[in-house]
Amino acid sequence: MSMAARVIRKNIYAVGAPDWDRRLFDELIPLPDGTTYNSYLIKGSEKNALIDTVDPVKKNILIENLNQLGIAHLDYIITNHTEQDHSGALNDIIGIYPMAKIVTNAKCIDLTMNHLLIAKDKFIEIKDGDRLSLGDQNLEFIIAPWVHWPETMLTYLVEDKILFSCDLFGAHLAGSDLFASDERQLYFTAKRYYAEIMMPFRKNIQNHMKRLESYRIDVIAPSHGPVHQRPAFILDAYRDWISDDVKNEVVLPYVSMHGSVEKMVGHFIEVLMQNGISVKPHNLSKTDIGELAMSLVDAATLVIGTPTVLTGPHPLAVYAVYLANALRPKTRFVSIIGSYGWGGKMPETIAAMIGNLKVEIIAPVIARGQPRSDDFKAIEALAGSIAAKHKAAGII
Repeated sequence: MSMAARVIRKNIYAVGAPDWDRRLFDELIPLPDGTTYNSYLIKGSEKNALIDTVDPVKKNILIENLNQLGIAHLDYIITNHTEQDHSGALNDIIGIYPMAKIVTNAKCIDLTMNHLLIAKDKFIEIKDGDRLSLGDQNLEFIIAPWVHWPETMLTYLVEDKILFSCDLFGAHLAGSDLFASDERQLYFTAKRYYAEIMMPFRKNIQNHMKRLESYRIDVIAPSHGPVHQRPAFILDAYRDWISDDVKNEVVLPYVSMHGSVEKMVGHFIEVLMQNGISVKPHNLSKTDIGELAMSLVDAATLVIGTPTVLTGPHPLAVYAVYLANALRPKTRFVSIIGSYGWGGKMPETIAAMIGNLKVEIIAPVIARGQPRSDDFKAIEALAGSIAAKHKAAGII
């Protein structure tokens, strides 16, 4: 399904492509709403520039859109990011416009040469803060490493005050609207995108957003999802997500093989609610990892529910812990509820896996076999302890 080139401002066009059917990104991240590969064309009075290309599967749409606009000559291809959903059609575009130069930073040149086997003489290297004139339009480059790769940069169109923000402020959402319209839907899609991709780089984003405060930004055009004509919407959301503030929530990923953990989890949820704490349970045999990631963005506490398999946690719980450790949420407290049969070191294994998390570990509740009255009392004590810590931290 194609999508014609669309006007953002005079001589500024969206020429990328939606991917309505894609349901998995990097063979890892679920895409319930598909995605878009955004590419932008700027027609200057003297030079034309293309900002990023598209994923290889949609290269024909990009080419059709450039043809539709009558682009016979392309001077520059701005590469904000090497990943192939941004640069995958780069060789095809160079083939059509052989005189075009690829404009990017040194790190991106190195990665792009290796990923796409493009000769070095095709590149123009820029540094942070450099500008490139298109005649009546000027592009300023903001190098923003680790959002979410080491070579990432943003491109700012000076005259129109448009920030082409690469993956920052994006959303995996294949909609028919060019501009953000349903902000309620977009909020959750963008939060999911932040959780899955940007959350490990929260501190970096804090620094980059401070720098962006010195720019007047009238429009944000990300690499995925709709264009923001009201930048305050997404900027305010990000300020909340990247802040150190947490909410009075417990995220509870769990798995149960024979019912013991399920019984413990059910009682735990009930007692947490009685203590005035919001609970977000995720049955790991059924949950969408994107939803789990999104629930980790704000939660004060993470509690893992797992039985013991051989001597360690269930593999689904291992994956959940690995995910949390990789995403580095601002969670403050972690605990475990679980069961075992004949032995093992399940709590020690989990504790050793969360080195990236700056958290206090609350003593776990581990039952042998089916939980008994003492185990349920221990679960009630754990819920009370979490409530007390939330109160002491000013979260409740």
